[in-house]
Amino acid sequence: MSIHPQLDNVKAAITAGTTMLANSSDSPRLDAELLLGMALAKQRAWLYAHPESPLTGKQTDVFYALINQRATGRPMAHLTGVREFWSLEFAVDEHTLVPRPETELLVEQALACLPAGQPLRVLDLGTGSGAIAVALATERPTINITATDRSGEALAMAKHNAAEHCPERIRFFEGCWFDALPPATAPFDMIVTNPPYIGEAENTPTDKELDFEPVTALYSGKDGLDAIRQIIAATGPWLKPGGWLLLEHGCAQAAQVTGLLTAAGFESVDNRADLAGQPRVSFGQQS
Repeated sequence: MSIHPQLDNVKAAITAGTTMLANSSDSPRLDAELLLGMALAKQRAWLYAHPESPLTGKQTDVFYALINQRATGRPMAHLTGVREFWSLEFAVDEHTLVPRPETELLVEQALACLPAGQPLRVLDLGTGSGAIAVALATERPTINITATDRSGEALAMAKHNAAEHCPERIRFFEGCWFDALPPATAPFDMIVTNPPYIGEAENTPTDKELDFEPVTALYSGKDGLDAIRQIIAATGPWLKPGGWLLLEHGCAQAAQVTGLLTAAGFESVDNRADLAGQPRVSFGQQS
């Protein structure tokens, strides 16, 4: 027997779900529609076409369970199991960072530094769901891509996504940053990374979704720059002369990251801002 008020129909369910998510989601109606579609195993177009369709008690229970999870801050991508990135659908779970729209800026800048039609070698450090590596592989069919991650569970998800979108295009290795690479690995033409960059004190009560994502993919020391420092310091032997290192970071960290790149001897150091004018990607060229 259902322990929730019975929802009369699709329209009532969407209204109820939207109300329940009003204080926990930036898009409460969209989330309610997607979760109702999951509960009914229907597409959103079907919901629009059948607003008076009744719900069974079981469907009501499933819908409320999904809504309640979302209301606690659980990311929609964890509930649906997928997230769109670079116009591609990626499978995600609690072991991977959910791909963010701002990370597409990192892909855009990488493509700007990768001439088309050349067999260049690219390394994606901390690949997570594989979003960056897969996006680059689909845009540059001639490049050779290697991806690493310290999490075996994340690598399994990345391999699944690569098999879906660019089979046999990416080599994967498990381990922390460059330690994952075999000793005889040749240097790369480009290294890209979206490392953890949140400071330990930045997880405020309003960041509810962060509680459901892997801690190692989010936080990096007191100021959030520990991983970025480590990567920049260790990049030298792994990057060809003239090769590019590109890093995503927090919008308030650009000056510090470009300073670290300059201090490490990189040339042509600069950053790119997102559509909101916030610098999110810094890069430099190996001397």
